[in-house]
Amino acid sequence: MTKHEFEVAMTCEGCSGAVSRVLSKLGDVKFEIDLPKKLVWIESDRDVDVLMETLKKCGKEVKYNGTK
Repeated sequence: MTKHEFEVAMTCEGCSGAVSRVLSKLGDVKFEIDLPKKLVWIESDRDVDVLMETLKKCGKEVKYNGTK
Protein backbone atom coordinates (compact mmCIF):
# COMPACT_ATOMS: atom_id res chain seq x y z
CA MET A 1 0.00 0.00 0.00
CA THR A 2 1.15 3.50 -0.79
CA LYS A 3 1.38 6.13 1.96
CA HIS A 4 0.08 9.55 0.92
CA GLU A 5 0.46 12.82 2.81
CA PHE A 6 -2.27 15.47 2.77
CA GLU A 7 -2.43 18.88 4.41
CA VAL A 8 -5.92 19.48 5.80
CA ALA A 9 -7.03 22.81 7.32
CA MET A 10 -7.95 21.28 10.71
CA THR A 11 -8.16 23.58 13.71
CA CYS A 12 -9.65 21.40 16.44
CA GLU A 13 -10.54 17.89 17.60
CA GLY A 14 -13.90 18.23 15.85
CA CYS A 15 -12.09 18.74 12.55
CA SER A 16 -9.86 15.72 13.02
CA GLY A 17 -12.90 13.72 14.13
CA ALA A 18 -14.66 14.62 10.87
CA VAL A 19 -11.59 13.48 8.90
CA SER A 20 -11.56 10.18 10.83
CA ARG A 21 -15.26 9.60 10.11
CA VAL A 22 -15.02 10.17 6.33
CA LEU A 23 -11.89 8.01 6.01
CA SER A 24 -13.36 5.20 8.12
CA LYS A 25 -16.30 4.99 5.72
CA LEU A 26 -13.90 4.26 2.84
CA GLY A 27 -12.75 1.00 4.39
CA ASP A 28 -9.45 -0.67 3.50
CA VAL A 29 -7.41 2.40 4.48
CA LYS A 30 -5.02 3.04 7.35
CA PHE A 31 -4.57 6.65 8.40
CA GLU A 32 -2.78 8.82 10.90
CA ILE A 33 -3.69 12.40 11.84
CA ASP A 34 -1.30 15.05 13.19
CA LEU A 35 -3.61 17.87 14.28
CA PRO A 36 -0.90 20.40 15.35
CA LYS A 37 0.85 20.07 11.96
CA LYS A 38 -2.49 19.75 10.10
CA LEU A 39 -1.28 16.62 8.32
CA VAL A 40 -3.04 13.38 7.43
CA TRP A 41 -1.19 10.29 6.22
CA ILE A 42 -3.25 7.67 4.41
CA GLU A 43 -2.05 4.19 3.48
CA SER A 44 -4.20 2.91 0.65
CA ASP A 45 -4.19 1.38 -2.82
CA ARG A 46 -6.99 3.74 -3.83
CA ASP A 47 -6.43 6.52 -6.36
CA VAL A 48 -5.21 9.86 -4.95
CA ASP A 49 -8.24 11.62 -6.47
CA VAL A 50 -10.59 9.32 -4.54
CA LEU A 51 -8.72 10.04 -1.29
CA MET A 52 -8.73 13.79 -2.02
CA GLU A 53 -12.48 13.88 -2.74
CA THR A 54 -13.15 11.85 0.42
CA LEU A 55 -11.14 14.28 2.55
CA LYS A 56 -12.95 17.26 1.00
CA LYS A 57 -16.24 15.83 2.30
CA CYS A 58 -15.27 17.01 5.79
CA GLY A 59 -15.57 20.61 4.50
CA LYS A 60 -11.93 21.59 4.95
CA GLU A 61 -9.33 22.81 2.47
CA VAL A 62 -7.16 19.89 1.34
CA LYS A 63 -3.73 19.87 -0.32
CA TYR A 64 -1.87 16.78 -1.55
CA ASN A 65 1.81 16.74 -0.52
CA GLY A 66 2.83 13.51 -2.29
CA THR A 67 3.84 10.03 -1.20
CA LYS A 68 5.97 9.35 1.86
